[in-house]
Amino acid sequence: MAGRALSFGTVARAYERFRPDYPSQLVDLVLEYAGRPVRTALEIGAGTGKATRLFARRGIDVTATDPDPAMLAELRAHVPPGVRTVRAALEDLPTDRRYDLVYAAAALHWTRPEGRSSRLAALLEPDGVLASAGGPVALADPAVEEAVRVARTPFLTTDDVPSPDGTPPGDAMQWPGTELQRSGWFDDVRQCVLPRRLTVDADDLLGYLGTVSAYLALPTAEREQAFRAIRRVLPDTVELVADLTVHLARRRPRHP
Repeated sequence: MAGRALSFGTVARAYERFRPDYPSQLVDLVLEYAGRPVRTALEIGAGTGKATRLFARRGIDVTATDPDPAMLAELRAHVPPGVRTVRAALEDLPTDRRYDLVYAAAALHWTRPEGRSSRLAALLEPDGVLASAGGPVALADPAVEEAVRVARTPFLTTDDVPSPDGTPPGDAMQWPGTELQRSGWFDDVRQCVLPRRLTVDADDLLGYLGTVSAYLALPTAEREQAFRAIRRVLPDTVELVADLTVHLARRRPRHP
């Protein structure tokens, strides 16, 4: 997993171009949950800044962190000038400053699990808010989804990232909500879903797949073969289901 987590910098420009943008409703949801002014925020695994710019444009003082210098370089080209950037993984961040909000967008699962909840809590003000958003992108047409699965199978059995704690997909509370509930560091853990439906060209879908860690881990020749096989079974335009699952939690003043 660690190698896959650091694979995105090689495709930073493609990541910015082909990954879906986050809806403004994500910020609305987080701020409504906070229930008080959010002046400072720390982002974990900011990538190219797709979530960064949304929070920064609401007047929040955002510090964006990522361990990959290429991703941060791309981020700086797209975010407001007031955003601070720090090259660091969650595990390496100093805890001498606390924030009203700590958030991650499609990134928290790449962090080291040991002590993760306590590290996140240490970065938050008492009663500060933690937010995590993410979710798979899937083809809306089951027949097309199956055709892609068959085309992909000689190269990859799956392109999903498994749940870090093994929570089955059908359970009412998904990871990281499950982990936050068990940790003792957080209260009022909530899970919300923001529906997203996208229509993209087949070539843009392949561009997106080119930023998915499972494909990036393949040797170049195999990856190119996989994309040719997938392209042959795709219609020219595809519908995607890209719902965002958002987890929200509040830091307890003290650990039990």
